[in-house]
Amino acid sequence: MKSKQCLVIGLGRFGTAVATTLYEMGHEVIAVDQHEENVERVMNLVTHAAVLDASDERALRALGVADFDVVVVAIGTDVQSNILATMNAKSLGAPYVVCKAIDEMARRVLERIGADLVIRPEHDMGVRLARQIATPNIVDTLDLGSDYAVVEIEANERLKGTLRDLNLTGRFGVQVIAMSRAGKIEVTPGAEDELRPHDKLVLIGTSHALDELRRYLGE
Repeated sequence: MKSKQCLVIGLGRFGTAVATTLYEMGHEVIAVDQHEENVERVMNLVTHAAVLDASDERALRALGVADFDVVVVAIGTDVQSNILATMNAKSLGAPYVVCKAIDEMARRVLERIGADLVIRPEHDMGVRLARQIATPNIVDTLDLGSDYAVVEIEANERLKGTLRDLNLTGRFGVQVIAMSRAGKIEVTPGAEDELRPHDKLVLIGTSHALDELRRYLGE
């Protein structure tokens, strides 16, 4: 795995988790925050940490923001600083900027000013937990953006028989891309492959199609 150069702006709980985890995974991480106590907390857990106001374009330019593979703007409640840091990073040539948004309005603004990916950690985790509670046999979900997602589903009473009999493509508009049994994965399984208890299916589809399948499985 090629090591990435990452800049994390904002060292609250979310930013600190992103910065320290990336560093643990072998990436070069520069972490900055306006508040000295936040910087001191991660000083020994990243490549380099510094006190810096990312809403100041000159400070970001001096840091060489365009040279980083990924810039994560993790500023929390100060929406103005979040927006300014994002605008500065993009205008200075940062190739890929990920932003944390505290609400839907902030998300729309950040996307409009050029953020490549906007996440709402608490909202996204809440949606994920609700789906897990409603349909516990859905093991995990990976959102792909552009309204597509990949889900892993464990077989249950409503999900058994051959893939031909289940006809998930015809009934729900989702595609089976893999089947897992006892830790062994079969990519693009055949129509006659039979789903047994504890088997898992990996499916891809639109969010709408996958929600229809969730509703069916949760009934």
